[in-house]
Amino acid sequence: MSFQLNARAVRGFAKAMKFGAWLANIPNKVTPPPFRLMQISSGFWLSRALYVATQLDVAMVLGGAEFHADAIAERVGANADATARLLRMLAASGIFEESAPRTFRNNKLSACLRADHPQSVRAMILMHNSATMSRPWFEQLERGVREGAPPFLLAHGEELFDYMDHHAKFDALFSQAMDSVEALAGDSFATDFDWSCFARIIDVGGSRGTKALAILKRHPHLAALVVDRPQVVAEAQQHWAMHPTPELQRLSFVAGDARESLPTARDARDVYLLSAVLHGFDDDSCVAILRSLARAIGTRGAKVALMELVLPEQGADAAGTSFDMQMFMGTRGRERTLSQWQALFAESGLTLEEVVGLRTFGNILVLRAG
Repeated sequence: MSFQLNARAVRGFAKAMKFGAWLANIPNKVTPPPFRLMQISSGFWLSRALYVATQLDVAMVLGGAEFHADAIAERVGANADATARLLRMLAASGIFEESAPRTFRNNKLSACLRADHPQSVRAMILMHNSATMSRPWFEQLERGVREGAPPFLLAHGEELFDYMDHHAKFDALFSQAMDSVEALAGDSFATDFDWSCFARIIDVGGSRGTKALAILKRHPHLAALVVDRPQVVAEAQQHWAMHPTPELQRLSFVAGDARESLPTARDARDVYLLSAVLHGFDDDSCVAILRSLARAIGTRGAKVALMELVLPEQGADAAGTSFDMQMFMGTRGRERTLSQWQALFAESGLTLEEVVGLRTFGNILVLRAG
């Protein structure tokens, strides 16, 4: 049986993404090369401006209204002229709208900087542009490329996840950012994959379990168990205690290390969900996690739903290659081609059964033991 749903819509999305990649490449064809290189080299100016506007919570201040820059600056505790210039630069790039001289309001893009927006990416922008994540890019990328070492490790002296273990504030921001991935990826993981034949989801590395909850909302017969680091589980339980939702009755948490052991499958109606987990690990760690999955499944017939980006063997687009460089910067992981994934599966006692397309960047790779 196939787990693919909405196949026609998924194919249409794939074609639209290819067309979008073609459009995005137009500036490289029509802009004089020296000027285009200067545009690219100064691209971080815009990202820093966006970060500061997000840090100041300008989008929240504006809400559904419009304000003069002087009023915005007063509310966020900033200089009026500098605020106007910052927002004018962002508006010129389509973030915020200058509705009258020095007067600004939210638009479709800037609205997603609001913490209360259903598609908010505020935490993601704050996390990626934080000093913790920016320093490796600015200070250690060249050395990392020369030596093949993660720039995050070179900048901070320890691996990303080790760093988070004793930097609680950044760890919490990272978890919030991971929760906002759905705003980027949409809910196609819940709608384009057939979860109906399962009874329990074991969400490995699921953080607060937001993806599992999105699936539970659509399938009342399902239950879910989230497995993550002890501090992540503790924070998740604290978070949901303050934000109750009916589906929490079917969601539970357990602390664990996926490289060591995982909850044992009960039967063929269990499915292990790993959403953007393995791309953060090197090949050896991936094999250890996959072997742990194989042991947990045993002969009980459970499946693995591995939600990951699958790069083409040649000609990857800007989104895929950017995600891959972000993995290099922060971890020992990488985005992988299908042949690279298959090599890992072959070492782990797992077999690829199906590649399910989604209306987003990634796919769901369905695995079985044996």
